[in-house]
Parts: sequence; structure tokens; C-alpha cells
Amino acid sequence: MIPQIDKEIGLSVYTTKSSSVQGKIKQNENDFLVREVLSEKITSSFDNTDGHAVYLLKKSGIDTNHALGDIENRYGLVLKSLGLKDANAQTEQYVYTYKKLNSPKQIQGKKYSAQRLGFVEKPISKKDMLGNFFEIKVSNLTNSLPSFTEDEKILNFFGYQRFGSKRPITHLVGKSIIKGDYDEAIDYLLTFSSKHDSERNNQFRKLISERKSESEIIELLPYSMDIERNLLIQLSKDKDPKNAIRSIPLALRRFYIQAYQSFLFNKTLSLAYEFEEELFLPTTDDVCFDKNSILGKFANDSTQRLAIPLIGHSYYKKSRFDYYIKKILDDELLTPKDFFIKDFQEISVDGGFRNASINYLNLNIDENLIKFQLPRGSYATIILREILKPGNPLDCGF
Repeated sequence: MIPQIDKEIGLSVYTTKSSSVQGKIKQNENDFLVREVLSEKITSSFDNTDGHAVYLLKKSGIDTNHALGDIENRYGLVLKSLGLKDANAQTEQYVYTYKKLNSPKQIQGKKYSAQRLGFVEKPISKKDMLGNFFEIKVSNLTNSLPSFTEDEKILNFFGYQRFGSKRPITHLVGKSIIKGDYDEAIDYLLTFSSKHDSERNNQFRKLISERKSESEIIELLPYSMDIERNLLIQLSKDKDPKNAIRSIPLALRRFYIQAYQSFLFNKTLSLAYEFEEELFLPTTDDVCFDKNSILGKFANDSTQRLAIPLIGHSYYKKSRFDYYIKKILDDELLTPKDFFIKDFQEISVDGGFRNASINYLNLNIDENLIKFQLPRGSYATIILREILKPGNPLDCGF
């Protein structure tokens, strides 16, 4: 049985045959470790004496955006990351200064620390990142974990955190913006409650939905509800929903649109699998990634990996997946052209491609401990979903 939350974010299939296992993840912050893996070529270049500073950011109980925001407020230091890491894990990631400036050797916050590793002549980029290593402890097991091997084939779905995990609405916000229904987008952000969110947060959302005065609520909102605070402050100045949405940081506005794009990708993979399309091996006329992640046509090369279109305003129609994508867009009452957003051109998405399956490495299951490495952009929770097949993923820590 596929859980309801899975269906809501486009996951309607499993590709492995093992039975469901009762167990939980992320019961403690130290139960879920994720560490970025950079190429040896780039790490060996950190010995420059000046340039762009590179730090190893270690954190727990705070997400990347809030950690970097706190560093900027306290140290006046603007740092960029190669990827976002959520709050419910012990994480190690590389961050860097985009401009050459003075930077402290050590940065310390309540839930994070950052150690300067050195300097590089040019800023590091995502192409320098090989992926992420994961070490995950499963708690409350009632029976043994299945004996997975690296031969198990798993589709490269976007994971739960892409959609907000405890409050899975990021794709709904994105869809509302694409439709041009900005009031609906704001309502999702301000008032949508979830049984998986904290009771306190849900109480605040109830207050907002009851149309209490903005100033009264703004004073009460906790630091963690900074997006809601920004929206209410802007709405107290004028009632224009477009101005309110512009008060949200650009990276987050883009994230909402990308989350909806991710939902459509999940739907495409699920539907194509249900119709028994070959998704683990490319064939004639398919678009593929080569061993260097460069896109090209199928060339009967064993190192090529099948690529599936990501929907955007420049969507590539000439693939065997166009039938499924058209069907999904018809159901959503949208077209690819809608992804060019006239009111918010800076967050429009043009489309692209993504690997159909996960190329995971060094998978090892030892009693209740699971270890593996994933390429950048793939989700550990999707591997864990296939291993555990939880009846209620969010209750199980996903």
C-alpha cells in the first residue's frame, strides 16, 4: 500500500520487492549523519594563502539557510553553500565566500560551527561535489532490515524534504504562483496546518486564519516563522499579494517553483513505471547523461544513464515520456508556457533533465545502521523509503 503522503508528492510506486519494515529515522539528531564529498582535486587546492575562503560548516538542529543567515547577522560574512541541508540531522557541508574579503578562522553559533579550511582562487561550485555520504540509524525496529544490495534498482524521485516534510506545501505554493493565484499561495504559507507540524505553529496559523490584527500576531511569531512574519509585515503595509510574495527571499521563491517542477517529475516517473516503460536502461532516441554528466543522445554506451525531462517553459517534447507529461499537465490544467511567470520572471523555470534512477554507492546494512553514498541531487529518504516502506513516512521521521 502506498501511503497517502507519498501520493500527494507524486510517489505512487515502489521498485523493490521487500516487505514493509516498522522502524523510525531521525529520532535523535545524531541518528542521521550526512557529509558532503568533494573531489580530491578541489580539496587539495585549499592551500592558497588568500582568495575566496572555504569553510566546513557543521550543524545540527538548524537548516542551512538559517545557519548562514545567522552567520551574516553576527559576523557580517556572506557565505554560499553547494546545497541545502535540513535541520533534523547532523550535517557537514562546504560553504565559501563569493567575494575576496577578510574572514575569521573559526565561527561558532548555538547550533553550528564553521572552521576555515583555506582559500581558493575561484569559488568552489557544484561541479566540484561528488555527492553526499550518509550514515543512518533506524530506531524502534520490530524485525530485521532487508538484505539490500547495490543491484537493487531505485527510481530517482525527489524526496519528502523537497516538499516541506512536516508541512508538505512547497509544491502547492509553487503551483499557485504559476497559476497566477497569489492569494492562494499566501494562504498556503500563512494558514495551512499539518498534523505533523508542532501544535504551537498550528495555533499561530489558526490565529492568522482568524484575521487577528497583523501587528498583534507579528509580535507573537517565533523566529522559526520568519517567512510568515515577512508576509504579514508586508501585508500590513499594503494588501497587494504580489508585493507580499516579493518579500520572500529570492532563493525561496525559486524553491517553490522548483518544488512544483519536482512534483511533476515524480508524477512522470511513477506513471511511466506503472505503464512498464524501461526506466533503468536507455534505448534508441533517449536523452542520456554520460559519465561526466553531459547530456546527449543514446549512443549504445554502457556508461550512459537515462534522463527524464523536467517541465519548464522550454520543455523538450521529443521523448517517449511526452505522452505521460502531457497527460499530467492536462490533469493539472497547465501548459509548459505557464512556467514563464510574467509577474515574477526571475523565478521562471525553463526545464531540463534529471537522471531516471539513483546511482548509489557502497550500500551497507549492519543491523540497524545503513550507510551509502549518493550523487548530488539524489535523496537519502528515497533509498530509505524502498528499504523500510513505512506505512506513515512522516510519523517515522521522513
